[in-house]
Amino acid sequence: MTRRDDANITRAKIFDRVTWALSALALFAGFAQFGAVASLADVAKHFGHVSTSTSLASQVGLSGSVLGLGLAALRLASLGALPLASLADRLGRIRLVRQTLWFGLAITAAAALSPNYWIFVACFALGRPLLSTASTLLQVMTVELSSTATRVGRLAVVGAGGGAGAGLSAILHGAIRSSGSFRWLFALAIVPVVVVGVLLRVVPEPPTRDATLLARIGGVSREYRGLLWRVAMVVGVLGMIGGPANGFVFVYGESILHISPPKVALMVSGAAVTGLVGLMLSRWLADKWGRRTTAAAGLLASGLSASLAYGGGKALFVAGYLVGVGAAGLVTPVISALGTEIFPHHVRATAAGWLVVAGVLGATIGLALFGVVGDVLNSSGSAALRWPALITFVPMLWTAALLRALPDSAQLELV
Repeated sequence: MTRRDDANITRAKIFDRVTWALSALALFAGFAQFGAVASLADVAKHFGHVSTSTSLASQVGLSGSVLGLGLAALRLASLGALPLASLADRLGRIRLVRQTLWFGLAITAAAALSPNYWIFVACFALGRPLLSTASTLLQVMTVELSSTATRVGRLAVVGAGGGAGAGLSAILHGAIRSSGSFRWLFALAIVPVVVVGVLLRVVPEPPTRDATLLARIGGVSREYRGLLWRVAMVVGVLGMIGGPANGFVFVYGESILHISPPKVALMVSGAAVTGLVGLMLSRWLADKWGRRTTAAAGLLASGLSASLAYGGGKALFVAGYLVGVGAAGLVTPVISALGTEIFPHHVRATAAGWLVVAGVLGATIGLALFGVVGDVLNSSGSAALRWPALITFVPMLWTAALLRALPDSAQLELV
């Protein structure tokens, strides 16, 4: 059998109906989770007050601190994903994915009725841990239902589904232009509820290895804690970068740079190309360089591109955002693979829950720091968020070195 035949077989195994079903479910979760970010500029103007002053609050409608705290509250709510994901080690993956997606989508749709900013935050905060749990378990299931050769490729496809959901949210935000248009966007989250159960019938329950080894909920045995801490630090820094980089993108683009919402939506649509390139590079480089080196490259690219995006001016914003989406596509599949392959089945979902916690804490710190620095420095114009970006993103890039202490899991079989 030739190398081309091997590649065709591997590709066929990657693009099977189970992978597509998991990718579609990830799309639903991504759409609901990203709705708050995609509509943030409209929400801030609707519930705040825009004036002709040069302060950040006057340009956006709400202060950077209020926006940062609101987004941080959404991230903190994801901490609930730890006990929920841990339950999947006991009750099964399919059952938890079904229930968390159903209720998460329904609560997100209820945010359409929000009478003020903090009720809006509360609704999304209730739905976020459910949707985060579903997204986390979809990655765990992808790993468990894949062979070593197809694992990163399948994670890339499922990751693309989540990215497509986020992109769809941004596109609809740009297309629905009316008073209170964000309410229509949130209401659409109820639509996928009817097909969640149908898609899950295609997906088999991953086999349980040894149920007698189950620890208490949230517990990871001592022998795996060192590995977990190292991966968690990297995931936390990715959250610290991704939280503000994604959370403020519409506020910065629409309210500070004055790019029209349809053009911002067009930029997000174009990012689908760079995101796809990143996902393809992720699989290729993971085979060529290994998981650790690829993840380190993705981390560095994420931090530097995010700093570029907020450096000042429309050209830098567009370039930095497009490269940043590609960097996220590069790092997400490999860090997901690395963070699950090194743990055995009986603690795998629990470890994934702890990685969600790390990402949440990192994003919360990043959002709070980003917003407060923006208020304190009180810069105006296109440079309003330059220093918040540099201060938040650049100092933590050294954590890429922590990946060297982890085993490269490319040749590991799951246990």
